[in-house]
Amino acid sequence: MLTGRAWTFGDHVDSDAIIAARYLVHNDSHLWAKHVLEDLRPEFAGQVGFGDFIVAGRNFGCGSAREQAPLALKAAGVGAVIAVSFARLFFRNAFNMGLLIFECPQAARAVHDHDRLDLDPYSGLIRDLDQDNTFQAQPVDPYLARLVSQGGLLRKVARELQDSYKG
Repeated sequence: MLTGRAWTFGDHVDSDAIIAARYLVHNDSHLWAKHVLEDLRPEFAGQVGFGDFIVAGRNFGCGSAREQAPLALKAAGVGAVIAVSFARLFFRNAFNMGLLIFECPQAARAVHDHDRLDLDPYSGLIRDLDQDNTFQAQPVDPYLARLVSQGGLLRKVARELQDSYKG
């Protein structure tokens, strides 16, 4: 079970708004975490708690196909992103980088900023503890859930390669 506060955003939050290109000259996810979403909500990076949720509208993660966007969110402590929908490349990059995402239009439209949420990552059940509401997100495919639990695709492949050399 994941528990945290909701940070709400609107539609079409693009990858440059998640982590601006000006910070990508450094290959440091800890630096990115200090600047994540700063152009939309300057206070976010300094106030987001470990396990908090981003709750957003349509087409979250649109724009350029940068893997740094989900990595910056993950490094900032975001436990999962709940949105009406995701840009296709962000969807794939999120799982590849080990960030859980859930499509749930009902929750995305009803959850208020800073509501306390519980999320069962296996069933997709979302509980808004402040509003006493429950929502059913699209469950994550079991393969993708395992991929996230292994730290993402790169870590999974690195581990498999290491195991094959031991073998």
